This record gives sequence, structure tokens and C-alpha cells, in this order.
Amino acid sequence: MALFRALQHRPFALLWSGQTISSLGDSVYRIALAWWVLEETGSATAMGVVLIFIFAPMLLFFLLGGVAVDRFPRARLMLVSDFLRGVVVGAIGLLVMADALDLGHIYLASIVFGLVDAVFQPAYTALVPEITPRESLPSANSLTTLSHQLAGIGGPALGATLVGAGGTGVAFAADGLSFFISGACLLPLTGLSVANLSGPGRRGVLKDLREGFDTVFGSAWLWITIALFALVNVTQGGPFHVALPFLVKDHLKADVGTLGLLYSTFSLGFVLGAVWLGRLTRIPRRGLLAYSSTVTSGLMTLALGLPIPILGIFLAAFVRGVAYSAFGLIWTNTLQELVPRERLGRVSSIDYLGSFVLLPIGYGIAGVATDVAGPALVFVIGGALTVGLALLGLAHPSIRNLD
Repeated sequence: MALFRALQHRPFALLWSGQTISSLGDSVYRIALAWWVLEETGSATAMGVVLIFIFAPMLLFFLLGGVAVDRFPRARLMLVSDFLRGVVVGAIGLLVMADALDLGHIYLASIVFGLVDAVFQPAYTALVPEITPRESLPSANSLTTLSHQLAGIGGPALGATLVGAGGTGVAFAADGLSFFISGACLLPLTGLSVANLSGPGRRGVLKDLREGFDTVFGSAWLWITIALFALVNVTQGGPFHVALPFLVKDHLKADVGTLGLLYSTFSLGFVLGAVWLGRLTRIPRRGLLAYSSTVTSGLMTLALGLPIPILGIFLAAFVRGVAYSAFGLIWTNTLQELVPRERLGRVSSIDYLGSFVLLPIGYGIAGVATDVAGPALVFVIGGALTVGLALLGLAHPSIRNLD
């Protein structure tokens, strides 16, 4: 099948295998973390603060992470990242089992995750086109999304099962193990010879950063999308990551099993979107398709807050997953095809920084708003604002004409 053609290349197959296992562990971690915070504090504000502690250091160090990715071997940076995350989340699991975990430990671990992700995320985006032929990039990116979301389908159910059977400590430990397995898959890639990067000491960090920013601001489709999605990620991420557990418990009167099933339904939609786009060797009319998908995603976010039957809630989560997948894959392919590879690490880091710079604030606002006004209203307002922002982007010709 055309979707799997990137797996014919052994380096990508190794990278993909490791990240698939790590993604499964991350899905288990998210469920365990959300339920631990809910049971220990009962506060959506506390949930928002945890996410702030993850994203704030990541945002602060994204630019330096991008410079490192364009200067040093990307696979080695990712290997170190996996090792550190495995140690940290394993320690969380041990603290839970010893009944010694508190919010301070979660905050500290979240800071470490944020710092490490500032390097890992741009490194992954930049490494894929280094080890995968251009015609296989849609397949590679779709398979990456597919693995994340298949893990998102099975991971929440596995996480809920582990939490129910052995407690959150077992679930945290399982995620720690997944990072070490991912690192083992990365080991053979550390010796690969890839395209020449800007070696350390060749230029100053500020000059490297300026070159990255020049690339971004030299392309209207780049800076407009980054700027708009600084807001879209707030209006979408705040409700889904902060308010959803409380929507399930307080609005739907359901338990952790329903929360896991909703995450899995979203991931199932994401998978079908990835399969659909992954068959292509080239994605046409990228601007219109990407932003139309964002309009759809906003409408489905709004629907999650409406008084509709439970089947309607699950349908909205599914369609939101398809739409989210379409935008993400189109955006990643566009970056990898149109941005010079020697600058891709820096441009990716600027993209991550710009797109997520407001997300910690959004998490905090979503947490307070959920406690004050209820989770349903947070979804309705977030969805409506998302639709408006996507339509604003479509009004610009550089977006409509991006092909």
C-alpha cells in the first residue's frame, strides 16, 4: 500500500517503531496524570497549572533547541531526550507507589519534560526528511501521525485499565519503559551520515536565529499561520486538554472509562485522516484544505459543549480528529518540502514557539473558566473563536493560493 512506502527505508522504520511505542506510553501517561490530578485536587485550575509547567519551559527554550538541532546530530539529541524522560517518569511512578508523590513533584517533572521537548520536537521534524526520500514524505508523516493516534486509541483504554488495576504508579512506570525502548530504536541512527549541518562554532547563535526568522518572515503563509495558530491552539487546546475531564465527570456524569473512550474516538478520527492523506505523493490546494479543516475542527469543538446526546458527543470528537489530522499533516509536509533542510530545525522551533507561545496562558484561562462557568461553556466559546480565526486566515491570498 502507498501509505506504508516510507517503511521500506530502514532508518525511518526504526525511528517510527520507537516513536510508536513511546506514543503508546505517552497516552497512558496523559490518562494517569489527568486522573491523578483530578482525584488528588478536584481542581481544573490545578490541571491548567500542570500543563503550564510543561509548556512554559518548552517555549522558553524552543529557539535554542532549534539552533542545536541544526548544529548537532539530530538522532543523538533525540536519544538523550528519551533517556532523560524515561528516568523522570520512572521516578514519578516510584513516588506514587511509595505514596510520596505531590503536586510539587509533578510540577518539577513537567519542567524537565518541557525542556527536553524543546529539543526533541524540532529534531524529529528535521530528521524525517533527512532519512526519507521526498516522494515518501507524505507517507512518513502520515505514518507518524498514524502511530501517535493508534496509540491514542489504545493508550487511553490501556491507561484506564492500568490505573484501575494497579493504580497510577503502574501507568507512569509503563510510560517510563516506553522511552527506553524508543531510545534503543534510535541507537542505530546515531551513526548515520546525513546532510551537512552548520557545525558548532561556525557562526554565532544570534546569527543562526536571525537566519531562521528571516526565513519565516520571508514567506507570508508561514508567519500568518504561525501567528493565527498562536490563538487557535488556545481556543482548541484549552477546552480539550483542561476542560474535557470535567466535562465528562460533571456534565456527562461519567467516569474515567468514558474519558478514555472520548480520547480514543478523537484518535480514531485522526487515524482515518492520516490514512486518507498518506496515500498521496503530493497534497493539492494545501491552504484551502488546511484552513477548511480548522473551521470544521472549531465547529466540532463547539458541538462538544452543546446539550446533545452522548452519541453526538462521540461523533463530534471523531470528526474533530479527522479535521485536526488534515491540518497537521498538510502543515508538516509543507514545512519539510518548502523550507531549506539546513534551516528546518530553526524554522520548526520558531513554528513551535510561535504556535504555542500563548498556550500556557490559555490553559490557565481554561482552568479558571471551567471552575467558574463550567466546562460546557468553555467548549462553546473555544469552538466559535476557532472558526472565526480560521476564516480570517482564509481571507489572505497567500493562504488561499498555497498549493
